[in-house]
Amino acid sequence: MGNKFLEGNFAPVSREHTVTELSVTGRIPDFLDGRYLRNGPNPLSEVDPAAYHWFMGDGMVHGVRLRDGKAEWYRNRWVRNPAVAATLAGQDPSRFCGMETLGANTNVIGHAGKTIALVEAGAPIYELTDELDTVGRCDFDGTLPGGYTAHPKRDPRTGELHAVSYFFGMGNKVQYSVIDAEGRVRRTVDVEVAGSPMMHDFSLTEKHVVFYDLPVTFNAGMAVATGVPSALRTPAKLVVSAMVGKVRVPDPVTAMMARKFGPNSGLPYRWDPKYPARVGVMPREGGNGDVRWFDVEPCYVFHPLNAYDDGDSIVLEVVRHPKMFDRELHGPDEGSPTLDRWTVDLPAGKVVEERLDDRGQEFPRVDERLVGRRHRYGYAVAVDGGAGPGGALLKHDFHTGSSEERAFGAGRQPGEFVFVPCHEDAAEDDGVLMGFVHDPATQRSELTLLDAGTLETVAAIHLPDRVPNGFHGNWVESA
Repeated sequence: MGNKFLEGNFAPVSREHTVTELSVTGRIPDFLDGRYLRNGPNPLSEVDPAAYHWFMGDGMVHGVRLRDGKAEWYRNRWVRNPAVAATLAGQDPSRFCGMETLGANTNVIGHAGKTIALVEAGAPIYELTDELDTVGRCDFDGTLPGGYTAHPKRDPRTGELHAVSYFFGMGNKVQYSVIDAEGRVRRTVDVEVAGSPMMHDFSLTEKHVVFYDLPVTFNAGMAVATGVPSALRTPAKLVVSAMVGKVRVPDPVTAMMARKFGPNSGLPYRWDPKYPARVGVMPREGGNGDVRWFDVEPCYVFHPLNAYDDGDSIVLEVVRHPKMFDRELHGPDEGSPTLDRWTVDLPAGKVVEERLDDRGQEFPRVDERLVGRRHRYGYAVAVDGGAGPGGALLKHDFHTGSSEERAFGAGRQPGEFVFVPCHEDAAEDDGVLMGFVHDPATQRSELTLLDAGTLETVAAIHLPDRVPNGFHGNWVESA
């Protein structure tokens, strides 16, 4: 059985590289001093195409170091959880099970002097060195045990990381957390939701936290089918079905459910048409009792572009998928994702939904200096269906309602692009956009730098290998 999430540029690469002589076309701006890092799934061992889900592959971080107008190195490294470390050492990884076998494969950030590879759903996250070698599990100096999220938001004013984390073992709760600029948890809040949703991301404004409680939920039948011995599947499914969405799942059951999670286990989350679709709004310093819920049309949102307060309303700009994991169980591909605006009218108690752009797009980004604040520009990657990259980068101007499209030509496929201002007080599109572009003709990728104002190429750093289609990355400026 074929699996498109193992084919073409979804296929994993088999080598780790350290390259200190990189060919560059164009000129790397002198103001860039740091590392562009990007994370994604890259299975180390052979996987079963019939069972493999794109989200479950071992994590691999790719990085390019830029300084003084030069590209100093390119490195790619597997994130060494216990199973990956054992495999690379020629040892049997089968003694490891459960959450410690899941790859930290979704995002990579810099915070409080650390480089951190992120994943969600209760799996461990990992600290890396500046050169991308694995240091070990990260729990923010012991202040946040358990899992975290793939999508924290940094408040540009305070430098704090805000996050919403989910895990099926928490039952009908998700956890909002704030990590201070020194890397320690300042506050956590457990928020009750309608069941056990996959809450991949959230939104932050200057005054509010916004939760996306949408109908992709933990599926006990799928989890039991892959993680529990056949003789125990029926009672395990009954127990977990009764508990998920009502109370925290007991630790022994959680351990049993998680025992065989990994690249060949599939993703235990499915579209649930009976689950409500809604957004929750909580004041930043509020608690569970302060959350207000607002219904929206059934859909799924992996990624908001940004959000901001507007008088008595909250504006959410999101990439909206019509469904997720209903028919396609190997990765996102349930209809074209569109750029929509949801305006939460707090006095009226309703959400007004409107379409901004009906072209397929994903991986939306905004100038990080404007997270939670009114913005003018946003960037997204054109996609073919729900997951496959198209050949263009989209730049949206929310003041004029217009957009520009930068194509890369000849089948070349861009991944997520991030914006880096040319200096701290630069205008919103005065800087560069950077991201990996794959060329199927050469089977290699390059780190492409675009002028954010014109979308013209500033420089291209040519890499020795492919960077497979992956998820998220960031520019981590040198201290």
